[in-house]
Amino acid sequence: MRTFKFFLDFDKEEKWLEEMAQQGCQLVSKSFGYRFRAAEPERATIRIDYRTFKRQEDFIDYCTLFEDSGWQHIAGSKSSGAQYFKKVGADPNEDIFSDQLSRAGKYKRVSRMFSQLAICYFPIFVALSTTGAIDSSVLLDPRQLYLTENLWEKSGTTFLWAFLFETPFALMRGIVLLFLPVTILVYLYCAYKAKKLYDKQMNAS
Repeated sequence: MRTFKFFLDFDKEEKWLEEMAQQGCQLVSKSFGYRFRAAEPERATIRIDYRTFKRQEDFIDYCTLFEDSGWQHIAGSKSSGAQYFKKVGADPNEDIFSDQLSRAGKYKRVSRMFSQLAICYFPIFVALSTTGAIDSSVLLDPRQLYLTENLWEKSGTTFLWAFLFETPFALMRGIVLLFLPVTILVYLYCAYKAKKLYDKQMNAS
């Protein structure tokens, strides 16, 4: 079974995964959505960290460290970022982190990741805008997406049919033009929300 959800708040994600485990859905992987397999319902404590590794050896040492403490690594890879751990029959309040600073640190790493992605895309957007590959003025006047000659001078049924015919093509052009700026804004928003969650965790300590 594959399920698509998006979380920035790891606490909410952990709670949801624990509820899924109680329903007999065991997390197998998290790449393109959450992939579960049918299993016996269990009361599992799920904890999530966010780390990437340059070397596979470092990733293996990281997983082994937690497994030595009874936490099974159930999803995540060297470069995936999110790492999922499970312990069956554990105290629901038990954690993989030794203190609040290390627990909050995962949100700081997520915020940094989204900020870096936004920074990477921004020069591309600027370059495409300055070379004319992307016409930024379309953002202010969407009518430019319609290429039918004299469309906005037409009226009545003639305008309606021409407008309806070209609208799907205009929408496709708009999606292509808006992809980069919207992506940058989404990354910046996610970076901001992750930073707020980091501050919330730190203030709770």
